[in-house]
Amino acid sequence: MLLEGIETLLVLSKAKTMSRTGSLLYISQSAVSKRIANLEKKLGKKLVVPQGRNVQLTPDALTLIESLNPTFNELLGLIYEQQTVVENSIIKLDCSETLVAGYLSTILGDWYKHEPFLSITTNHTPRIVEHVQSGKAHLGVCAGHLPKHHSLMTFHLLDEPFSIVYSEKLEQLPKTIITNDLNNPANTYQLAILNKLNMQPIMEMDSYAAAAQLALSGIAPALVPLSVSKTLKIDAKYCHHFEQIKPLCRPIHICLRPSSYRNGRIKTLIESIVDAVPKVASEPLA
Repeated sequence: MLLEGIETLLVLSKAKTMSRTGSLLYISQSAVSKRIANLEKKLGKKLVVPQGRNVQLTPDALTLIESLNPTFNELLGLIYEQQTVVENSIIKLDCSETLVAGYLSTILGDWYKHEPFLSITTNHTPRIVEHVQSGKAHLGVCAGHLPKHHSLMTFHLLDEPFSIVYSEKLEQLPKTIITNDLNNPANTYQLAILNKLNMQPIMEMDSYAAAAQLALSGIAPALVPLSVSKTLKIDAKYCHHFEQIKPLCRPIHICLRPSSYRNGRIKTLIESIVDAVPKVASEPLA
């Protein structure tokens, strides 16, 4: 089917390999190749070329992805809206890993005790938004700035503060710092602020926990959000707070398709999260 081919191409553009794409779609590598070949035949264009173990997208493929990705997610979302979330159907929740660990684990654990029809996955914010747009997730809990023109309903939970974690006492802002991936669209706003403060990112992690542990080992100070400091139980004496870094706070949002909010179970879960997260965030560090 044409839709299957387009979905496979979109996943392949992020996964980079046929085998990884197959794993994400729960199909075989040969099925991925067949779908791409059928799409190429249908469109009369070459879309991928081999590049070692990976594949390279052709200019035609990149143009197709740029034009179709938002529309495809919206189409999947419209299909999703035709489904009914009944009493025992699974509510799919896609979240930032740091928020699950730092703020959500207790409230979700309590929720699961009386309603075990809940599935939780973790992703970066751009992927969470895509999953909610397409209906692959009913709810998203995102850390960092949301993409523009996302067309989703949102609930702002808090603006999460950062501290500079380091094994030694800091009297002033450090000149170098370990950050999370600044190419992630949810984090790109941080670079301009760091430049203004004359703080040079020297390492970019894919995990705030890794950044914090490197800082505690004495390699360099690290920019760490409150949720990670709480999860790792970092002693407050290693968390340095400066007035200048307050603009680095990252907004925390729930996002969902407007149609999902009409469901009573989903609405109740949102209310529980909205009530619980600011309370957990306000608890002092050790």
